[in-house]
Amino acid sequence: MMYYIEMFFLAVGLSMDSLAVSVAGGAVARQRCGAGVIVRVATVLALFQSAMTLLGFFAGKGFERYIEAYDHWVAFSLLLYLGGKMIYDGTRPESTEEPPANIFKMRTVCGLGLATSIDALAVGISLAIIQAAIVPQTLIIGLVTFAFSAFGVFFGSRVGRKIDLKLDLIGGVILILIGCRILIEHLFFS
Repeated sequence: MMYYIEMFFLAVGLSMDSLAVSVAGGAVARQRCGAGVIVRVATVLALFQSAMTLLGFFAGKGFERYIEAYDHWVAFSLLLYLGGKMIYDGTRPESTEEPPANIFKMRTVCGLGLATSIDALAVGISLAIIQAAIVPQTLIIGLVTFAFSAFGVFFGSRVGRKIDLKLDLIGGVILILIGCRILIEHLFFS
């Protein structure tokens, strides 16, 4: 039983970035996010978390030192780019001719999925080192990420429509801060 509780908390920790990205994305969406968008975004983010955990697990112990050398830079760069783009789009004057930006385009969601799941790669390597049961861990990570991401998009969409703030700016700052946290954590606390 304790083993599954630890698995759950590991999954929660990995899912926090996906939750933050989902809330930010839902908040900056120009329209209320329906069930289809919520499920699609949550599914993509959950699949990336699960796949990166598996990839890390199968990469195994031999590649640990090579992956750890640059995983944080990849995550930081992706989140900096996506956050910067959100901030740039939020500071541009709105045009009636141009449709509003869609943060939930599949390409953008996949970029966010990759950026938020880089840590899962390192976790997968760690799970390989301790010879953990990868199937239940991957399922728990996927399910928790799905639930958190679905809630995040729903919550962000509902709150973002009620608050008249520059939420795309806030969302961009959140993404950049997540990237900075990942970078600082790996550079100074690993």
